[in-house]
Amino acid sequence: MKSTPRWFALLALLFSLTAVSAAQRPNVILIFIDDMGWGDVGCYGNPFIETPHIDQLARDGVRFTDFYAAGPTCSATRCAVQSGQNQARIGITEFIPGHWRPFERVIDPFVTRALPLQTVTVGEAMKAAGYTTGYVGKWHLGHPLREGPAKQGYDYAVEIGGPVLPGRFRVINRKDVKPRPDQHRTEFEAELTVNFIERNKDKPFFMTVSPFDVHIPLAALSRKVEKYRRKAGPNHTLPHPVYAAMVEHTDDLVGRIVESVEQQGLTERTMIVFTSDNGGLHRRYDYNPEVDPTVSDLAPLRGEKGTLYEGGVRVPLIVKYPPLAKAGSVCSEPTISYDFFPTFVELGQGKLPENQIIDGRSLLPLIANPAAKLGREAIHFHHPHYHHSRPASAIRMGRWKLIEFLDFQGDVELYDLHNDIGESKNLVAERKGLTTMLRTKLRDWRYEVGARMPIRNPSYDSERAHEWWSRGKGEPVDSKGRKPFPRTEIEAAAR
Repeated sequence: MKSTPRWFALLALLFSLTAVSAAQRPNVILIFIDDMGWGDVGCYGNPFIETPHIDQLARDGVRFTDFYAAGPTCSATRCAVQSGQNQARIGITEFIPGHWRPFERVIDPFVTRALPLQTVTVGEAMKAAGYTTGYVGKWHLGHPLREGPAKQGYDYAVEIGGPVLPGRFRVINRKDVKPRPDQHRTEFEAELTVNFIERNKDKPFFMTVSPFDVHIPLAALSRKVEKYRRKAGPNHTLPHPVYAAMVEHTDDLVGRIVESVEQQGLTERTMIVFTSDNGGLHRRYDYNPEVDPTVSDLAPLRGEKGTLYEGGVRVPLIVKYPPLAKAGSVCSEPTISYDFFPTFVELGQGKLPENQIIDGRSLLPLIANPAAKLGREAIHFHHPHYHHSRPASAIRMGRWKLIEFLDFQGDVELYDLHNDIGESKNLVAERKGLTTMLRTKLRDWRYEVGARMPIRNPSYDSERAHEWWSRGKGEPVDSKGRKPFPRTEIEAAAR
């Protein structure tokens, strides 16, 4: 029996959308994890961490193998998701406000301190289409009261700050929503999301939940930590048992959300999307082995959060939507975070903003037929900052990926991702023509979007180039002086 053609599946979807009332339009839930790496969950090959709910989501939907966070740090990708644009157009190319290395070879460009209010967000576009909109968790795109989600199109907005353990986080944009004294942050975020689903079950809703897990500092409930300590045994190296427990906390959140959707009878008309804002963390940028544990192993990918190697930008993406997605399917088409905007708007029968460039492409054709192609020539990355690597831009076109470093040392790297996912063999010398072509396309793209670039640093000092300074405090970040997170707080109290 032949598979259903992509055009037929899409035609059927469009007919079903136009045939129902506005109240029956599909719901959308975006589960937007912080710092989760491509290989942190079982369905992406992790043999150690237990993620049954995320794995089931993949069995019930489409798993994307070549999905990219738009940037290697949080604010950059969050900007892309909300705007539908590559964040280089807006200038949020690093987390806000960013790191500072005042004695390095180059001065990295200014980071826009907030998502501009005049930018039409995906929340505003969905609200205009008749959706009730909600946002819970981390925003990191400006001041909570001036530029938070409540100012950017979200009817129900609960912005939360601080690490995950009870008593260490708080709601930062409203006083009428409070966690219980003993409540873990991820549990609180799941509870708020479930409450939103239950309140809005009879009308179309668009909900984003963005937990702080699995961001450092490492912290998890001790009953989960102890399970992974026992499971690890004496010869286990990575991931760190506390980090593994944090991933499982995230899996619990996914389980609660999916269960709520099922209990409310919304499974057939709810799209659930699971992804991460950037690649995983191997260890802190200002690493001090006396204080900071090494977090996770990004193998087979190279690099980590804060780099443009695959480990910094390739992340999980799972989409469950029964009317369109064939259960257990896999898609290898390169896709990226700003594709969510047109995907959700098309699903919700909304309109894209007329006066705002949308760089994304709708993923609905791929969800209907994972073997389809988007017809996009290339995707681009721009991270002109020091973080876990040097300032760089990158382009992926088909199987090829080129990274150009922007600190005036002339370094360019070319990789064949089909044969070398670990980016171990630089092919620049062997493929000079291809290198020149991709480098030219990358430079043309930077010019088109007005990407901000580093400039030479007249204060360059090779002996002090390693120093990290705080932009906020205007003083060095002394990793040697940092105290470790107390073990009693890392593990918390068993419940």
